[in-house]
Amino acid sequence: MKNRLPVLRAERGWSQADLAQRVGVSRQTINAIENSRYDPSLPLAFSLARLFERTIEAIFEPDPPSTTEKART
Repeated sequence: MKNRLPVLRAERGWSQADLAQRVGVSRQTINAIENSRYDPSLPLAFSLARLFERTIEAIFEPDPPSTTEKART
């Protein structure tokens, strides 16, 4: 899942640790989300959207469907 967290953090001058503290997760969780190694839970996605005053869709973008997924539809 692609996301705009690094850009949104930079606009506010926040480190990963700053963002993590604001939403109640570890810095490692923020790092994993930013590097597409972890998809946030729905409650965390809502917390991030609320914090940045954006919709979830404005922060996160799903990966395009794989060839296998396209074949099933």
